[in-house]
Amino acid sequence: MKSLKLGLSILALSTGMALAENPMVGGAAMFEDKNIVENAVNSKDHTTLVAAVQAAGLVETLQGEGPFTVFAPTNDAFAKLPAGTVETLLKPENKDQLTKILTCHVVAADAMSDAIMKMVDDDKGAHPVKTVGGCEFTAMYKDGVVMIQDGQGNVANVTIADVKQSNGVIHVIDTVLLPAM
Repeated sequence: MKSLKLGLSILALSTGMALAENPMVGGAAMFEDKNIVENAVNSKDHTTLVAAVQAAGLVETLQGEGPFTVFAPTNDAFAKLPAGTVETLLKPENKDQLTKILTCHVVAADAMSDAIMKMVDDDKGAHPVKTVGGCEFTAMYKDGVVMIQDGQGNVANVTIADVKQSNGVIHVIDTVLLPAM
């Protein structure tokens, strides 16, 4: 009986440790067995992103099988855009433009940060990233921090990397990525 209790205790501890490996995002636990949307809706730092995904009609897509790598801008990242930009993009008549911007944050792969850094190393410091939205951005890193340069030369830093999802991975970023003009 003692062996059974010890075994169950070890199992409980190791299960807890496995769940603890995924970082918290926006004050919420992120669960590997939930999809990108199911986790994102719980992050208080991603309410603007969630509203934008809903307005663009991308909820079903991001709940799909994937795999997806999503570079997820925080509310603060959206707030750095010029005044009125988010409100304008959320209007129904701007759905196509919003969809383009959001899908430029998605890569059709499951790319953890170590894999991204290896691709950057293999390409001698900068790796082209092709997004679902047809954008081509550039991945780089410095001091272990992955960075993505968008089509307008803006650089987003990954502030929380490797948030595993059932259908891919989320990397939280501090800047909204924009397509080339």
